[in-house]
Amino acid sequence: MIESEELKKEQSRLEEVSGKLRTRIAELEPEVEGLQEQAAELRRRFWEEVSVSTSTNEDFEESVYSIEQQEALLSERERSHRQKKMQYRKLNKLLESPYFGRIDYREDGTGFTEQVYIGVSSFVDADGLEFLIYDWRTPIASLYYDHSPGPAGYDTPMGPISGNMELKRQYRIQGGDILGVFDTGETIGDELLQQVLGGGADNRMKTIVSTIQKEQNAIIREDKSSLLIVQGAAGSGKTSAALQRVAYLLYSSRDRLTADQIVLFSPNPMFNGYVSTVLPELGEENMKQTTFQEYLDSRLGRTFALEDPFDQMEYVLSSPGEPGYEARLSGIRYKASENFLEDLQRYAQSLEQAGMKFADLTFRGRTLVTAERMKAEFYGYDSSLRIANRTAKLQEWLLGKINRLEREEHAADWVEEAINFADSELYEEAYRELHQDRNVFDFSEEYAAARARIEGRRRPDEGDFDFGQREEEWIRRRLVSEAFKPVKRGVKRMSFVDMTGLYARFFASEQPPSGYGSAPDSQPCSHWNEIGRQTLDKLEQGGLFCEDATPYLYLKELIEGQRSRPEIRHVFVDEGQDYSAFQYAFLKKMFPRARMTVLGDFSQAIFTQSTELSASDSPLARLYGAADTRVFRLTRSYRSTREIVKFAKGLLPEAADIEPFERSGGRPLLIRSERPEHHAAEIAAHLHRLRAEGFESVGIVTRTAAEAREAFNSLASAGCSGLKEVTKTTPEFEKGTLVLPVYLAKGVEFDAVLIYDASERVYRRENERKLFYTACTRAMHRLALFSLGEWSPFVANLDAALYETGESLAQ
Repeated sequence: MIESEELKKEQSRLEEVSGKLRTRIAELEPEVEGLQEQAAELRRRFWEEVSVSTSTNEDFEESVYSIEQQEALLSERERSHRQKKMQYRKLNKLLESPYFGRIDYREDGTGFTEQVYIGVSSFVDADGLEFLIYDWRTPIASLYYDHSPGPAGYDTPMGPISGNMELKRQYRIQGGDILGVFDTGETIGDELLQQVLGGGADNRMKTIVSTIQKEQNAIIREDKSSLLIVQGAAGSGKTSAALQRVAYLLYSSRDRLTADQIVLFSPNPMFNGYVSTVLPELGEENMKQTTFQEYLDSRLGRTFALEDPFDQMEYVLSSPGEPGYEARLSGIRYKASENFLEDLQRYAQSLEQAGMKFADLTFRGRTLVTAERMKAEFYGYDSSLRIANRTAKLQEWLLGKINRLEREEHAADWVEEAINFADSELYEEAYRELHQDRNVFDFSEEYAAARARIEGRRRPDEGDFDFGQREEEWIRRRLVSEAFKPVKRGVKRMSFVDMTGLYARFFASEQPPSGYGSAPDSQPCSHWNEIGRQTLDKLEQGGLFCEDATPYLYLKELIEGQRSRPEIRHVFVDEGQDYSAFQYAFLKKMFPRARMTVLGDFSQAIFTQSTELSASDSPLARLYGAADTRVFRLTRSYRSTREIVKFAKGLLPEAADIEPFERSGGRPLLIRSERPEHHAAEIAAHLHRLRAEGFESVGIVTRTAAEAREAFNSLASAGCSGLKEVTKTTPEFEKGTLVLPVYLAKGVEFDAVLIYDASERVYRRENERKLFYTACTRAMHRLALFSLGEWSPFVANLDAALYETGESLAQ
């Protein structure tokens, strides 16, 4: 802490800045309310302010311009309101804690030292000449994160700046009072970090701008690589750093980047809510958030029942020994691999010569165009054309043919019969269209007519035809047009391509493709026929395995044409180790102009298709090439106490290099029971004690969803109240006592974690070691493991100094 006299100066300065903030907020408040009222009033009076006349062409044109001017005025008012409202929110956020850091910096070649106070956003004095607070994303603020007092420099758009940092100070401010001030020689002093990390877990991720570490700051500000890979230990702050990176990108590229040009792929829907407040707290709009499964559902969900990653995980964990299990695992690995990607590419190329499958185009029970006729047309195109271009030409040919057939259909018998049974509403619509009542003023029609007149089109009611004849012709056209809409819609959606048949054919071959036997971790080729049978059976049932969804969509786009998203400029993938090499290739193809940031921890790679992140020869590293890829490794864990980190390190050899932050707590507690009723009672008693100690966020973690349901029921029967069961459809991460499978706990943290059953019966296979490690690393302050029977070998083989055994609390 600093001396009392200096503390008085700091408090005085804080009060001065807070006063100016209140003044500016008071000035903005009526502006915000006024602009909102103006915009609302403009919307209410929109048509009153528009001058409309339909007498002449010039009057029509003037009417259109009047509307467009009013639209522009309304848009400007709404834009001004949004900007003022955002500024108003930022200032109110600053008022809670105006700044958290200060550096005194003397730039080389100048004769003065500048005091730079750093907060979540900038605040300038009323005259606009003095920065009272610098935004943490400004170039000069990087000094606070990257340097200690002494010679220090930073980069600016105009070039590097060098100088000397004379002071580095950190603050804890709340409610207008300074609770703590620390002068430090470190990047971020342990005093402040200890206080921040010592708090409880929340149901929303917190911003970390006041405690960003040097290595995290490098991740946040990296702006040169196309692919940024962050391999970080559990609790190393990789996700937090990534969200601050989004805020930094929106700030540094604010003239050319908006929040809707950034997309985050989260591990599950619940996680979206968990991170949803970080950017708004920093004064930025949220980026697009989704899961990869949600995207697959949007593209394929109307055609197939898709297995999701969680159902796949349940199968992998719960079905060892069942018929076909090893073949399914072999299939998952192959379908996730680069080898399968290359095999599908070769397959698509072969279809340029022969083998395309189409579906007959039918209408009212008769065939309009046969699959064979489409095939002949397709292979009649120039053979140098790519397959997607030929499919597009076939689509165009089909639409033209349908339009001709539609015109011929007007005289069909069914149309005549339909006219006889047409309801009065159709006749009324025909009357309105063909003989509009000009005494009834409908501005939407007037505007359309004005626009049509300007563009040189005839109005629909112009002409001198017999009305009865025109009415019947109009109804015929309408009836046939409505009947043909599903056919046209299907052609536009490329449903004439038999994609299911094409994908099935790949797996119908008795000989495995060239890439199968050489795929990483592939099983003997004897599994190939079983893999094919499983895949075909699933397709016949109208479903797709999780591992098939992305390859199916990839093949579909090779044949039908790519649906890329060039407007997206940055893609963030959290829990990146859970994505397959195939999925990464698909993401790059889908977002061709985007830079990608991938966050993950291979020590938590719990899915069968997991991808190594940071190895130089991994599929991910090869995606953009070494020259355009940068890898960061975060080895320091901030989430858990030193004792919990040491325990977790003992579980997994790959975690040996993790460095715990020096925050102490009790050693993990091990409690064993022999009878189910005693087991549930022990956990209930321990939970009661944790609640009595003030722990508000507790995770009771199981291996599978089925075990979570069993745990929930057993604990409820043992008298536990206030339990909340979390499933894959749970939309929000809530505070309290949650019962959930470990794969849904990824990315989140709890004050205390209770491993529901760490027995040999539950965790005995080596491929479950990372799952067990992941469960234990969710704990911030307390970790307790319970076993119904003998301990898992993961625990039994640990050094006894890493844990303590507990006495029964259930007696």
